[in-house]
Parts: sequence; structure tokens; C-alpha cells
Amino acid sequence: MDRQNSDDIMRFLDGMASSDDVLFGFLDEGNQSLEDFSVNLNAGEDDGDEDDNNNNSEDNKAFWQEHEQLLQGTLYRTSSIETKIRQATKEALKQVKSKGLYCVCRRPVDGGCRSCLRGEISRHLRDVAGYDCVISKSKWRSCQDIPAGEHEFIEIVDRSGSKKSEMRVVIELSFRAEFEIAKGSEEYKRLISRLPEVYVGKTERLRSLIKILCIAGKKCLRDKKMHMAPWRKHKYMQAKWLGTCDRSSSLEASVSEAMEPENWVPVAKPRVSMLNYDGLLGGFSAGPATVAVV
Repeated sequence: MDRQNSDDIMRFLDGMASSDDVLFGFLDEGNQSLEDFSVNLNAGEDDGDEDDNNNNSEDNKAFWQEHEQLLQGTLYRTSSIETKIRQATKEALKQVKSKGLYCVCRRPVDGGCRSCLRGEISRHLRDVAGYDCVISKSKWRSCQDIPAGEHEFIEIVDRSGSKKSEMRVVIELSFRAEFEIAKGSEEYKRLISRLPEVYVGKTERLRSLIKILCIAGKKCLRDKKMHMAPWRKHKYMQAKWLGTCDRSSSLEASVSEAMEPENWVPVAKPRVSMLNYDGLLGGFSAGPATVAVV
């Protein structure tokens, strides 16, 4: 995803001009509780392979209608801080589009790459908009259910609320693509088409979206009698954004990426051979011991 060519990046940036609603997918109105729309999410939450007997057309239609409503209910509301950060992200993307994107990776991509785009957006949100913005990298080990993996995204920590607690706001520049299934059903593709290309929202909202989409993806694959790959499972998708993360500024990330040579290998430290000490060869000598570096 990060090593996209310039055509992919420009198509992404050009999409901004078409419709902010399509790109960001949120209506900035209402402040309902996240729990209002999560009542029915527990059904089918697990990743087991049990068979469902609800394959008749009426049940199928009801399932997809319900999940579209849940998805819209989760997307079509926002808090004031999310609205402000979303607007600042729009401005950052416009700045990148107007001045162009330049890749500073060890192996530069003409026209820029996703990694550098994240860095530019993060810098704007931190230096211009004044947010505590970093690039977060999640990394998780393999277990019985899912393989190991890692993922990078932009994250803002807000402490401006009346409650003295931190609020994490995740910015994912290719959110819709994370859930696309090439051979998905028409119902699933229609559901995914309602997702924003760019996600800007609280982790609580993201948690609800992941659950809705993973349940829908599981049904889609089961109905088409297709295997559910481990990287599409609920636990794997949660690990991308909701697991343990390393947080670094965009400046630190870009300097580290640019300064490390492409064919860099660690320099071997000299080893000392203790066999050359006189004491180990049959007695101590009067003079200093001889040390050989190998």
C-alpha cells in the first residue's frame, strides 16, 4: 500500500475535488452516543465457521439492510473535535495537492508514495494546525487465529475535553481499500461503497465500524463459499488500529527513512581471541599480553 506510484497518489488527491462527502464520508451533525447504534452488533461477532441457515432471500435482504443502517448510523454523526480535525485534514490534503508530493524514501517513487503522504499530512496537522499528531505503527505477533503483521496510520491525541482524559483520533488515508474484497457480492460492494476513502474519527467509532464490516465480510464470503483469509478476520483488523503502537513524529520517521543507506548492514564488532594470551598458552609472560583481533 505504501509503495504506490505517482498515478495512484494523484488519483487519490484528485478525488478530493469531486466530493468531500465521498472522500471523508461523514455528515457533521448530531452527537448521539456510539452505543445507540451498536445494539445489534454482537450477533455473529465471533470468527467461528459455524453454518448459518438464514440463506433465504428475505433473511439475506434483511441482513444487508440492517448493516447498511448500522454503518450509516455510525458514520453520519460526529463530535466537534472530530469535525475540526477532519477539516484540518482536508486543508492538509489540499496543500499537498497544490504544491506536489515528493518522496524522500531510500528508494524514491516519482510523484510520492503513501508513506510520504502520511508524513506531509502529519506535519501539517502538527506544525500548522497545532495538534499532537504522530505517525503510529502497530505491530502484532502471530497467534493461532491470525498471522503477524504491522500497519502505519496517523493519530492525534486530544486533551481539550472537559474530562481529564485523552481522546485518540485515527486518520486512515486508505480506509475503504482495507475492507474491499475483489470477488465480493453486490450487497457487500454496495456496503463498502458507503465507506469514506479517508477515515477521521475516534477509536470508539472505528471499533464499531470494524465490527460491522467484519461481520458483513464474513457473511459475504460464506454465501459465496469462499475461504475467509486470516487477514480479513475481526481480530486482525482490530490489531491494525486498536492494538499496541509505537508513536513517532513525521520528522523522525522521514529522517530515519532517508538517512539509512539502501544496502546498509551493521558493522561487525572486532572479536578478541583469548587463545593468544600467554597465560592460556602455558604460563604468564613478563611482558604485556598479546591480543589478536580477528
